[in-house]
This record gives sequence, C-alpha cells and structure tokens, in this order.
Amino acid sequence: MARVLVIDDEPAIRRLLRNTLARAGYDVVEAGSAREALQQRAATHPDAVLLDLGLPDRDGLSLIPLLRDGSDAVVLVVSARDAVEEKVSALDLGADDYVTKPFDSEELLARLRVALRHRAAGAATPREIRRGDLTIDLDRRAVRRGDAEVHLTRKEYDVLAELARHLGKVVTHRRVLAAAWGGDEDARIEYLRIVVRNLRQKLEAPAPVGSVIANELGVGYRLRGDG
Repeated sequence: MARVLVIDDEPAIRRLLRNTLARAGYDVVEAGSAREALQQRAATHPDAVLLDLGLPDRDGLSLIPLLRDGSDAVVLVVSARDAVEEKVSALDLGADDYVTKPFDSEELLARLRVALRHRAAGAATPREIRRGDLTIDLDRRAVRRGDAEVHLTRKEYDVLAELARHLGKVVTHRRVLAAAWGGDEDARIEYLRIVVRNLRQKLEAPAPVGSVIANELGVGYRLRGDG
C-alpha cells in the first residue's frame, strides 16, 4: 500500500482527497501547513505527496525542493493557481505533475498512478520505451511503429527521446529545448513547435492529432502513456 501525504490548509479539501485516496487503496497522512508537512515527511516517509501551493506559513513552491531533498517520493502539485508561470516553476523545481483545482478525482488518481509507476521503475531510464505500437530504442536512436521504422531528423529524435524518458509526465519547454538545442532556449520555442508538429504527423497518422503527444498549453509537452 503506497502512502500519500496530503498537504493542504483547507480541511474540506484534505477530507475530499483523503476519502478519494482511501477508496483507491492508499494509506493517507495529512498536513495543514509547511511546517507540519516537513514533520510528517520525516516521520512517515511517504511514497507520494499532493501539495497545495497556498499554505499559511510558506509558499508551496519553496517547499518542493525540500520535499524532494533526500527522498524519492513523487510530488504532485494540486492547486487553484492556474497561471502558466506557476506550473512551469513547479515542474522546473522538481514537481512530477500539476493538477489544477477544481480537479476530477479519476484524473488525479490516474496522474498519481503514472508518477508512482515511474518511481517504481527506479532511477535508471529504460533503454527501450514502448507506447502502444510505438517503440523508441534509445541505444540505437531508432523509432518504430510496429515493424516499420520511422525516419526522424536529429532534432525530432532528440525531442521525442526527452519526452520518452519522462513517459506520461509533463516536460517543460525549457527542459525539452535544453535537451535538443542546449542554450538560447527562448529563441528556439518556434522551432520546437514545428518539430512537435512534424513528430505528430509522422507518429500519429492515421490516428487523430494529439493522440500521442499532448500539449500542456504554455507549459510543455507530454508523451502520453497507454491508458
């Protein structure tokens, strides 16, 4: 049974999350402030953290590195803040995902399952990543759909490989750009959009656009995992 630490200063939200998680089979511990959250983290060693950003004694963003320090617990931000800058900051600081309030309980549970699967897989990145009939071989730098090889440019492959290493998770524009272009990230954002558009055309036909690579508006991209 995975243990989840819920950090939120609103008792009603904590109660909702506690009931939702308990029905899904999780062990739940709670905290209503940053100070209490750090105490609970040290005492209970959670497998995952659901973190609200609007805490009474500390901004939740500043808490993310502290929660990640010396721990492999996954961190999902669950916040009413919906500004793109907040989402990007949270992900760049080490959050595994970002869910905006009000949230759908089933979507939240699905995001949590994905994050925990990544944690269970360990720190090492699989050298062959599969998503349906799509196979990405990181050693050979080869991509196949079924038995047919998909021919990608160097930039297309670099972008796809970075998304594949974080299958099912949001990868910010900054991280994708750093992996594919290195520095000068701001000047390359239009190039990134073009590369993603080309990838969708090559990877998804005849499936609907967006079925493989999801756009997290203003934040980054996600290579969808199965289910």
